[in-house]
Amino acid sequence: MAGGREIKTKIKSVQNTRKVTRALEMVSASKIRKAQDRMKTSRPYARVMKQVIGHLAQANADYQHPYMVERKDPKRVGYLIVSSDRGLAGGLNNNLFRKLLGEIRRWNEQGVEVDVVTVGQKASVFFRRVKVNMLASVSHLGDAPHLEQLVGVVKVMLDGYSSGTIDRVFLAYNGFVNTMTQKASFDQLLPLPAPEAQIARHDWDYIYEPDAEGVLDHVLTRYVESLVYQAVLENVASEHAARMVAMKAASDNASKLIDTLQLVYNKARQAAITQEISEIVGGAAAV
Repeated sequence: MAGGREIKTKIKSVQNTRKVTRALEMVSASKIRKAQDRMKTSRPYARVMKQVIGHLAQANADYQHPYMVERKDPKRVGYLIVSSDRGLAGGLNNNLFRKLLGEIRRWNEQGVEVDVVTVGQKASVFFRRVKVNMLASVSHLGDAPHLEQLVGVVKVMLDGYSSGTIDRVFLAYNGFVNTMTQKASFDQLLPLPAPEAQIARHDWDYIYEPDAEGVLDHVLTRYVESLVYQAVLENVASEHAARMVAMKAASDNASKLIDTLQLVYNKARQAAITQEISEIVGGAAAV
């Protein structure tokens, strides 16, 4: 009954796989709440920073910071890409990378070069295989990332924009909508998006101390860092949600496969028993 033994081996293998997927599902389910809490806690700071920058954009300022000046006909753009360090999260990273490749292809068709900075092991490995210029990368941030871990890669993009090497900087990440939905998002970091058309610029300006250049440079740098940090937290929450859903689906599929294999095993065992009985009856009749 070699066929039966092979089927039992397959059933045992699938059962072991189901144990792993269930364990990963429970781990992500336990971590997603903390990830959501961290994400929601940082949102008010990011929202207030956007309001401050919105007020600055509406002011009639004598000094225009380079981060707020639109550059026509860009020759090189930069993408700061946020991904996860680990896999088994369904199509979370692949969906983001697929859309990014489309964006990069459109820029290249316009004769614009693309530089990338990656956050997360998956993005680092993927874009090393793609023909793009990778300026820097950081990975293994953990489930509770700190802003200090991101300052280096953010500074690479800020320095490139300040020096004129990069004309526009974009942020790509997976935005958390809910447990079942994560959205590949693209935000423009630099230059700062212009105020909406219906919002008129005011004839007033802020009083800066000690000087406008120093204050704006500090505030706008913190603004960019807060957006990147918020994107990383959103991506962590999206990763746990996607992994929990993917592992639950894998566990359900494993259960269905086990039931199917068990049915095949029972049929094979029944056929073997029937054959043995037939052989016994045939031997007795021959005697």
